[in-house]
Amino acid sequence: MSKMNHPFHLVDYSPWPLTGSIGAMTLTSGMIMWFHKNNMSFYILGVMIVLLTMYQWWRDITREGTFQGKHTIKVSNGLKMGMILFIVSEILFFVSFFWGFFHSSLAPTIEIGNMWPPKSIMVFNPMQIPLLNTMILLCSGISVTWAHHSLMESNQSQATQGLFITIMLGVYFTILQGYEYVESAFTMSDSVYGSCFFMATGFHGMHVMIGTLFLTVCLMRHSMFHFSKNHHFGFEAAAWYWHFVDVVWLFLYISIYWWGS
Repeated sequence: MSKMNHPFHLVDYSPWPLTGSIGAMTLTSGMIMWFHKNNMSFYILGVMIVLLTMYQWWRDITREGTFQGKHTIKVSNGLKMGMILFIVSEILFFVSFFWGFFHSSLAPTIEIGNMWPPKSIMVFNPMQIPLLNTMILLCSGISVTWAHHSLMESNQSQATQGLFITIMLGVYFTILQGYEYVESAFTMSDSVYGSCFFMATGFHGMHVMIGTLFLTVCLMRHSMFHFSKNHHFGFEAAAWYWHFVDVVWLFLYISIYWWGS
């Protein structure tokens, strides 16, 4: 950094964008082989390539920000703006699911019996597991905020406790949603209701798993003292992402589980 006369980070040559694209192509091709030929070998190879790329790319960015000092204030502001734009794109992604759900539910067609939920669909009771999952995510939002404020006050032990509790709540949510799917009386192929339900809740569940992984990496980095009260954007981005996941679930619960039932 002493030889540079600007605050920006000019990234080094990296193989990870190339291996990431190869992994994505292998993963997609493997899913097609899995669905049509019941052969998972190519799919497993794609998952392994993607996971290895994620690990090594994340490792390099951690080195740049923590040990090489390349994440200046200007770079951090750019990363924050990038994360905000990413979350906005994710919001629009979920808007498409809600659009499809309300388009189908507000004017049900004759093919599904002119009623919503469609005839013969046995929906979930919103006062059981869905309500419990709502409370779990709301509590996890509180615990991640507690961890964030503890980090800003240089309270390392409470930040660790808050992060650990948030991760456990995320895992608990995923287990309960998996149980709900196993016990479901309808499938994704059961009319437009099944398609809307499993697309929306399934992608949200995937975001919960990604957010849990994100926070787990933050806990590992925090245990190695990578974060300080002035330099912890990696954790901040994870907290923003987790709050986004919380808010999306509230809309899912109110619209699909409660109003839609």
